[in-house]
Amino acid sequence: MTHVLNLRKASTFKWVSSVCVFRSKTSLWPLLCDEGCHRFYGRKRIFEDQWGGHLNYLSLDCIRKAQAALLEYLHSTRNLHYLDAEHISKNSPFVLGNLLQKVDTRENIGQALTRYLRFNPINEFEPFFESLGLKPYEYAPFLPPGLIFLGDDSLLLENYHVFCDYGIARNKIGKIYMGAVDVFKYGYGVLSLRLQAYEELGLSRSFISRLVVASPYLLIGDLDKDFLKVLEVLKRKGIKLGLIEEYFSEKSSCNWSKMLLILNLFRKMGCSEEQLGELIRQHPSILFEDSGNQTFALLRFLTKFGSTIDEIYSMFLRFPEMEVGKFVSNLRQCFLFLNDIEMESQKIGKIVRSYPLLMGSCTLKRTSSLLRLLSVGKKRLCELIQENPQEMKKWVLGSRVQPLSSSGEKLQSEALKIKFSLNFFRGKGAELQERFDCILKTGLDKKDVCHMVRIRPEILQQKKDVILMKINILVNDFGYPISSLVKCPSYLCCNIQKAKLRLAMYNWLKDQGTVDPTLSLNTVVASSERIFVNQFVIRHPKGPEIVERLREEL
Repeated sequence: MTHVLNLRKASTFKWVSSVCVFRSKTSLWPLLCDEGCHRFYGRKRIFEDQWGGHLNYLSLDCIRKAQAALLEYLHSTRNLHYLDAEHISKNSPFVLGNLLQKVDTRENIGQALTRYLRFNPINEFEPFFESLGLKPYEYAPFLPPGLIFLGDDSLLLENYHVFCDYGIARNKIGKIYMGAVDVFKYGYGVLSLRLQAYEELGLSRSFISRLVVASPYLLIGDLDKDFLKVLEVLKRKGIKLGLIEEYFSEKSSCNWSKMLLILNLFRKMGCSEEQLGELIRQHPSILFEDSGNQTFALLRFLTKFGSTIDEIYSMFLRFPEMEVGKFVSNLRQCFLFLNDIEMESQKIGKIVRSYPLLMGSCTLKRTSSLLRLLSVGKKRLCELIQENPQEMKKWVLGSRVQPLSSSGEKLQSEALKIKFSLNFFRGKGAELQERFDCILKTGLDKKDVCHMVRIRPEILQQKKDVILMKINILVNDFGYPISSLVKCPSYLCCNIQKAKLRLAMYNWLKDQGTVDPTLSLNTVVASSERIFVNQFVIRHPKGPEIVERLREEL
């Protein structure tokens, strides 16, 4: 595994590219580096809002008279439908402001504007587009050359009315126009048929209304294949359309191809239909938030640090009740904090791989504030976090941070910890050492055994024979490498009958080809009973029967 390089030269903007080049054990990275993930932003010319500055000098009564004059012109003179004329007159402040600059506001504004419009016809497309929610710089390129009267573009008005009758707010139709202008050139009845085609998929009108505002391109051509595939996959996983409608937002455009890729990635991780369905039901933001882009950012971050498929999947199974975007933001902030206190690159990577849920759930205070509040140097702070990363939970926004104890107090604290530990463990010192040594002699490194005992000290409460028996069952009976204990020391603490039952059930499922054969020991043994039943027992139609038979045999 290649180490992280040049962390401290990284800026916040470039943190991803300069973090590291870990070679993960997964094959997800090429997919996560999809060029389609990048966004490019252009600049828009800012138009001066002449309306606000000009009409501030007028009373509300004067503005209403001006709107009434414009309504009268559009409806009586230009023969627009009354509801259309009313909406345009009340929702085109920029155009109205320009018109009022051309009349004498000292006289009756309504009469002055009526007289002006009688001899000076306006380009009706301008207030029409503005009433759809568009700014002048947005609709300027769409003004039809050679036309100024709305009635001359009958298809535009026809399709506009189709959207209105369907229940789409008039001031949101502009977003549809910007995203799919060709829709407004459809012949009579075509648009209604396309909307009806989506209703036949089982979608409600209210959802379709929000859907086409967010993704107008869905109305162009045939039914969008990626959208249909996403719906098909979700239905197959037992997810009702109501959940999609509940979480869906029309504020941002949906990238259905990206959402489909997210679903395929979880399937590549070995996630079953039932597991993925349950995951999305519990955390819809994984799929629907920003079309899954935040989930992509999280996957790229973790794979960059070398997290394996099993580790990432295990993290999602325990994902907290929060938006993915907030989780990613916290994760980045924690990384930058560790970078700011000059922790070694390899150690940062190890903490990220081992404690992603902790880092993603904590919104830390600023580094400078923490150093001041803790009254500590960067070196000692690094040592404290490496010893116990859970300390970071105490430093979140809104918490009261106490200064760390002095070095003398630290020594006294260590002495008390040792005394407490000696009282905690059963057995004499020689027996504890013997139990420690018997684990060490299985081929594990001393630092790994120390790490295991630090995480699960109750390991040494068991007799040497019991420890060796559990290791023998794991390695010789079920074929796990001894190194698997490093990531799952809890195996040595669990009930042996429970562990044998779970491992036997897992082996049976592997033989049936219905479970990922590379799952970690921690996933199989250390999960809760509910998760074990959902992930393993009911994975196969005969699962409940087999688990009962195995329980009797064991």
